[in-house]
Amino acid sequence: MSTFEILDGRFATLVKSTAKLEHLYEGCRWAEGPAYFPAQRALVWSDIPNDRMLRYDETTGNVGVFRSPAGYTNGHTVDGQGRLVSCEHGNRRVTRTEHDGAITVLADEYQGKRLNSPNDVIVASDGAVYFTDPAYGIESDYEGHKGEMEQSGCFVFRIDPIDGALTKVIDEMDRPNGLAFSLDERLLYVSDTGAPRNMRVYDVDDDGTPSNGREFAKCTNGGFDGFRLDEAGRIWTSAGDGVHCYHPDGTLIGKVLVPEIVANVAWGWPKRNRLYIAATTSLYAVLLPVTGAKTM
Repeated sequence: MSTFEILDGRFATLVKSTAKLEHLYEGCRWAEGPAYFPAQRALVWSDIPNDRMLRYDETTGNVGVFRSPAGYTNGHTVDGQGRLVSCEHGNRRVTRTEHDGAITVLADEYQGKRLNSPNDVIVASDGAVYFTDPAYGIESDYEGHKGEMEQSGCFVFRIDPIDGALTKVIDEMDRPNGLAFSLDERLLYVSDTGAPRNMRVYDVDDDGTPSNGREFAKCTNGGFDGFRLDEAGRIWTSAGDGVHCYHPDGTLIGKVLVPEIVANVAWGWPKRNRLYIAATTSLYAVLLPVTGAKTM
């Protein structure tokens, strides 16, 4: 099986035909939310149904348990100070792991009502935290704890970097899921794993509020989940048959083919040119001649 599918000539320079998909680990029930720590040369990701977080050491190839139980964590990111920010299905909250290992709760309720089950998270350059809050973690005991939905819908929230105030900033999506900023943070991309299973893009106003939402792309195989951008603003997103690469103009230009359904990706390696792929039971990686965007 070929590793890549080139759909547009612009994708040909982003891959090497000799590069092969590496299968780094198997044994998850649903692998999700990879986050990379450059100083450690390590990747942390979630195995949601097994209620644990795993850690891959780039220098040795070893995988160990980072945290268990882990609150049925899903998506993660690393903030500007190198701290892990996590979405916890089980505890219905967003947390930050401090450098000393202490856990700080950033958000667990909105207007006096519990969040659904925070799913994915990003941090802007000014320290504002944005996260999605669909209800997957409370629908059953498989990826969290079955419970009642207290919010009136599934929203995207923003945590203010100064006073920690929580604001609902997108309320028009069915199941908002993965999210990422454009390189200049003037656009916010958000995937919807509910109807109509697409990716939307929003302008980001000066106060950090997304506006003018419109469809960016529809998934051609399965659905979009988590995604990351590269140094040129191209989007590398999860899909049913691998990782789909979209040009900023909305064109699907190519694919990294993966034999399992992909949930999320992250850039790693000293040059940020190794794409880590969390896919159902496994962690994969592929080395590319393209550099991932710096993310927080």
